[in-house]
This record gives sequence, C-alpha cells and structure tokens, in this order.
Amino acid sequence: MDLNLLRVLDALLQENSVTRAAERLGTSPAAVSRTLARLRRAVGDPLLVRAGQKMVPTPRAQELREEVGVLLRGCDNVLRPGAAFDPVHLQRTFTVQATELLLSGLAGTLTDRIHAEAPHVDVVFLPEAIEGGPALRQGRVDVELGVLGHLDPETRSRQLTRMTLVGVARSGHPLFDRRIDARRFAAAGHIGISRHGKRDGPIDHALARLGLRRRIAVIVPSHVSAMMLARETDLVALTVAGWLPGTTAALGLRTFPIPLDLTPLDIGMAWHPRNSTDPGHRWFRDHLAASVLASSRPVDGA
Repeated sequence: MDLNLLRVLDALLQENSVTRAAERLGTSPAAVSRTLARLRRAVGDPLLVRAGQKMVPTPRAQELREEVGVLLRGCDNVLRPGAAFDPVHLQRTFTVQATELLLSGLAGTLTDRIHAEAPHVDVVFLPEAIEGGPALRQGRVDVELGVLGHLDPETRSRQLTRMTLVGVARSGHPLFDRRIDARRFAAAGHIGISRHGKRDGPIDHALARLGLRRRIAVIVPSHVSAMMLARETDLVALTVAGWLPGTTAALGLRTFPIPLDLTPLDIGMAWHPRNSTDPGHRWFRDHLAASVLASSRPVDGA
C-alpha cells in the first residue's frame, strides 16, 4: 500500500466523512471516494458504512485508526529533511479551546513565549465548547484547556494546576461591612455563569448541606460579563483567586473567600493522541502549560 493511500485512509478514519476528508486533503470528494473503494479492496473491509445521514467506522477501521496515524508520523519523521526540531523554522497555526477567564489571564504570556522562539507560529483561541471532545478528534482544535470532562477515552490529558473559587463584588458592597459567613453569602443576590442556562453547581450543593440556598438573579455566559455586571450592581459573582488581580481592582471590584468547603478546580489540557509525539505540537503544549502555571502562580501562594 503506497503512502498516499495511507494518507487518505488516515483522513477518512479521522473525519468519518468522504467530503470532510477531501477538504482536509485538498482534493475532490470523487477522488477520495475512488480511493476508499481501493482501500476497501486492499483491506478486505468496508471501513466506513452508512448509518442514517452519516458514516460510521467498522470495528476494523477503529483498530486501524491509531496504527495508521503512528505509521504516517513515522514516515514523515523519516522523510522530513532535518532530524532536529527547531521552532524558529516552524510555520503553523495552533488552535486552543479555553474559557474566557483562562484566556484573559494567559494569552499575553503565551503569545510572548511563542513568538520569542517561533516568529512564524500563529495561535487561534476558541471559546469553550458546551460539549468537549469531538473538536479534538476531528482536528479542529489542537488543545482543550480548562476543567476537563466528557473526553473521549483515547484523549490524552495533563493536569496543570488547581484554582480556588472566590467571590467578587463591587468595593462598596454591603457584604464587606462585616464578616462574610455562609448565611450572609447565601442571602446576597448572585450572578450565575453558564453558557447553557444551568442554575446549580458546587456552590449550591455546599450551601444545601448547610440547609441554605442562594438566589441566582441573573445568568450570564462568561466570567468577564459576570464581573462587569457585579461592578454595576449589588450582585455577587465568582472568579478564581489570584487571577488578574490588577484588572479586578481597576474595575472597582473586590474579592473575598467563599465561606464554604469547596474543592479547588483542577485545570488541565487535553489533546488527541495523534499529536502526542509530534515535535511541534509537543513544543506548543509545553509552552501552554508553562504559561498557565506562570499566570496562576499567585493562586499557589494564596
């Protein structure tokens, strides 16, 4: 089987679609369809079969997916001129999916680190998806960053740091008149943060254990919009300790410890295994991890 057939097979197994595989390879769906027919004869398996409006891989195709990726990367390493990886020559765009709060704290640090070594590398940041995983598998995202959950079984991940939730309110908020206990915290009006309208979370569960309940007066889709709303009202928002302290103060906001027993947030990054040994991808992941740790360092000392 020639190398071009393997490249088409890899694209088909990653995309589960003749059309998307053709777009990925820069060729026509008809050409990919003809190659799929050749691959089916060579492998002795249909590889992709129709299920309703989409194509799904056969068990044999699922077995081949990772093997083909490893084989192609090995061929590329052999055929690529120059064995040593040098980021100064890297011309590539990396896509990171992250929450707005994490992005606002690390984008500047990451950009400086990347461009100091690789002036031709670009970074695209995308908002956090409601459902994680498929974008990594489909190659639309290089790294998912944040509180990881619902990842595909084959997805690789690395824990980076832990962050503690804190409350945030305008500096003149009545809460700051005296000690903030769980009862006073629950009695305040709250801003919920959810991209799909979810009203409860760890805060509510911790309050319920104490027989308390808070009122979520407004739900917004991002931490930044929550902090801007807290600046203009007597509503209380949430953020993470030590993240952008200068910005918080400049907005006229003040943070305070949440008087509840809460588990810190585990922040990690995830990527598809096909990129695990890629030198450029590994270099980028290392810089992303270092940027997160540098940006969150105040949390560790809080």
